[in-house]
Amino acid sequence: MLSTLELRNIIESSFLPMRCQCTVAQDKSLTIKVFDQAHEGSDFTVTGIQAQQLNSSRAISNLIAGVRADLKGQHLNEVRRVGERF
Repeated sequence: MLSTLELRNIIESSFLPMRCQCTVAQDKSLTIKVFDQAHEGSDFTVTGIQAQQLNSSRAISNLIAGVRADLKGQHLNEVRRVGERF
């Protein structure tokens, strides 16, 4: 199993060029927060990720892909809302 430092580095670097912050709570759960400068003021947070379940490269890859998909979905919803104002 990877150390939490290695896991954080993999997750944070996978969202470049966006800024990503991965923190570990006392119960060893992870929180991922992604800041997207292209969409001013928007950020995306996922909490309660169980680090012990990220025990393979596939599990880590699936987590990152899921967060990316959720982030993309959030941005699509924001674009729709902005379009509705005009």
